[in-house]
Amino acid sequence: MLSSDLVRDVLDSLPDAMILIDSAGRIRFANHQVFELFGYSPAEVIGANVEILLPERFRQRHVGHREGYGRSVRVRPMGAGLELFGRRKDGGEFPVEISLSPVKQGTESMVAAAIRDATARKVSEQALKDARQEAEHANLAKSRFLATASHDLRQPLQTLNLLNGALRRTVHDEDCLDMLQQQEQALDAMSRLLNALLDISKLESGAIRVQPTDFGLAELFDEMRREFAGISATKGLRLSIDATTLRVHSDPALIGQVLRNLLSNAVKYTRSGTVELRAAMSREDRVRIEVRDTGVGIQDDQLALIFDEFYQVGVSPNSTRDGYGLGLSIVQRIARLLDFRVDVSSSPGNGSRFAFDLPFAHQSNGTVVDPRGSSADAAGPEVAARRILLVEDEAGVRNAMRMLFKIEGFDVTTASTVADAVDLLEADGAFDLVITDYHLGENHTGTEVIDAARRIVGASVRAILVTGDTSSAVRGIASHTNLRITSKPINSRELLGLVRELLAG
Repeated sequence: MLSSDLVRDVLDSLPDAMILIDSAGRIRFANHQVFELFGYSPAEVIGANVEILLPERFRQRHVGHREGYGRSVRVRPMGAGLELFGRRKDGGEFPVEISLSPVKQGTESMVAAAIRDATARKVSEQALKDARQEAEHANLAKSRFLATASHDLRQPLQTLNLLNGALRRTVHDEDCLDMLQQQEQALDAMSRLLNALLDISKLESGAIRVQPTDFGLAELFDEMRREFAGISATKGLRLSIDATTLRVHSDPALIGQVLRNLLSNAVKYTRSGTVELRAAMSREDRVRIEVRDTGVGIQDDQLALIFDEFYQVGVSPNSTRDGYGLGLSIVQRIARLLDFRVDVSSSPGNGSRFAFDLPFAHQSNGTVVDPRGSSADAAGPEVAARRILLVEDEAGVRNAMRMLFKIEGFDVTTASTVADAVDLLEADGAFDLVITDYHLGENHTGTEVIDAARRIVGASVRAILVTGDTSSAVRGIASHTNLRITSKPINSRELLGLVRELLAG
């Protein structure tokens, strides 16, 4: 049997304030922490109504709550979901947490209340809330910056690419052509780095929103075949890509980005042999996609590093770099975003395998999403001179593009606004192709131009939408047989190949 003194000593040593309340609401016992927390002496607390410890505005209401608890006593927190406050003797208020427990003393029912000062927790919660709001504001600011950067940083590169292409078609001196070739390579390198950095920033900031849907891998694999057939052949590699009928559920644009980076790495690190892209059912509801190569392979001690930014297998930091080591970092970020894991296996000197699983399509008869990009080959069918309506609000890009098309023999009419484009279409709608930038100032977009062209010229009008914006708004634009969407900066060969493809269709 424990002595009453020992019990009191134990209760006084508790970190929380504790009181014992009788059925009339009087405080029958209070431990030492009550006096420390509320500033009362024992004589002021013992025998007083418990409402003495509450702010005056809550006291009358608390009497009803106390009587209600007396009719249904059980162990529970007090005021679940409510902000509770205590009141010190000096009138100061502070947040509290209170737990209630029934206590039997002979035939009398009482309530034990443990009271904890919640000030520190509230301060921490507010600090966390403030930090979260600050982070959200920072992310919004970063998203706005990225939206601007995606457009504004690509504009001068787009102009330089187009001017380079125009000059290559007018200059015949071998030395000048060699300089232009080197300039084009530098511009391509700048474009790849800018795109990679913007992609990483968008993924980190949350600016990219996942838009999962059912889609067939065949279209995506065909796109990869078109993109990598030329560079693989140039290196003497055999590119083997499955003719698959499998369908998956994911974001087709982001999966395309993953495959593009994996295949680019495979081609870069393979000196001879084969690069393969395969798809097969891994189990009932999953499809496994693999990229294999017979390249240089990866040492075991480097496998953990290959997804780091700027890391390249077998390349020392001070040596000349072929690429920037950002592709696999982007792959890893997209994998986290889409909630899948990239498995890597490799044998030095014998090649590597990158694989990941995607959910099988929800409905086998769902709408097929065409994830095709705009990577048209430079070589394409020759077309007779055609009329092009070019809509671009940036004067430098507009003039460079106009010169490129003029040199190629096209009849080009330009506009800088949606209103100007509509006027031209209504005055003379005999245009064979509409090429428009996505952002056209004053919150107007190139989709308005294309919609107007389809309304005035006809639903079958051919159009190219050129954009530096990779947001879900652009990716969500409905696919159409006579519409191509391409990203800035696009070089002159790709742009002209795209034009020839549409006009020859």
